[in-house]
Amino acid sequence: MTKKMKIAVLPGDGIGKEITPQAVAVLEIIGKKYEHAFEFETHIVGGAAIDETGHPLPDETLRSAMAADAVLLGAVGGPKWEGLDYAIRPERALLGLREKLGLFANLRPAILYPMLADASTLKREVIEGIDLMVVRELTGGIYFGQPRGVETFEGGERGINTLVYTTAEIERIARIGFEVARKRSKKLMSIDKANVLEATELWRKVVTKVHKDYPDVALSHMYVDNCAMQLIRNPKQFDVIVTTNMFGDILSDAAAMLTGSIGMLPSASIGKECIAGRPDCLKGMYEPIHGSAPDIAGQDKANPLASILSAAMMLKYSFALETEAAAIEAAVFKVLEAGYRTPDIAEAGSKQIGTEEMGRRVIEQLA
Repeated sequence: MTKKMKIAVLPGDGIGKEITPQAVAVLEIIGKKYEHAFEFETHIVGGAAIDETGHPLPDETLRSAMAADAVLLGAVGGPKWEGLDYAIRPERALLGLREKLGLFANLRPAILYPMLADASTLKREVIEGIDLMVVRELTGGIYFGQPRGVETFEGGERGINTLVYTTAEIERIARIGFEVARKRSKKLMSIDKANVLEATELWRKVVTKVHKDYPDVALSHMYVDNCAMQLIRNPKQFDVIVTTNMFGDILSDAAAMLTGSIGMLPSASIGKECIAGRPDCLKGMYEPIHGSAPDIAGQDKANPLASILSAAMMLKYSFALETEAAAIEAAVFKVLEAGYRTPDIAEAGSKQIGTEEMGRRVIEQLA
């Protein structure tokens, strides 16, 4: 009996409305080819939801995401909504979804496709062979800590954000890091600022303790400022990086540019159970790590490959469909190998195409 897999599709704002349909089209082809039943339900989120309902995460959207087996997200935000109160800005939808769905681990792979080496600003010999994974804690740290806000005092105003981590929060993300490393080259780098921040002093202590349960994985530690430098100096020394919410946010974007374009990088936001590849683990949110790029929205210039590769991660982590995920990844590789490029990764001699045609090319390879 064919099992129906419900996917909540949240295109969001800007180029999210252009790239997400390409990922959905790819999943539809996968469904036909491999005889899977994907059921899609589309809802508004972010700025689009603010315009229509006054809130970035409407109840109907949240209910759909909670009821779905997985969520495919586009991008949220833009200059139009930057003047709003923090509590109702588009980005609060992301934080709300992560919190309500219990998605505390964000997996961000950074892989250099060999044919895109010249799209990077770094020397070819520095970046060739890059294949790393950033495991970012997603629901704790300074983005969620209390107290927070802007308050008035005698000298004017004071902005407050609090960096808080508990043993349990650190332990569960550390285990994700070790599990991911165990499936790769068995090397894990934990990133903190333990020499300055007490919260990350605890981070190092807990990660070191969890390591006792993973003696087959080599653990090392590095301060975040050094890690930022080393990602540029010698990125091939890294395989799996596990780090805090804010540090992961910054470092994964730096890692993205090693690969030539932020438009190439997918991500998966999951909970602990998914990492073991359990077939009954069906909750996760998948999204490209780039933003809504309002400057190119509606111009058929956006790169849909990160969204398409996010769909591949969905198949792998939420539905345990490894073969199907590999088929999408192989199709993307073949399209790039054939010389097709969106503007962000175009170089001399390549065949520059738009968002929709890039999606069609991937589908042709799959079909």
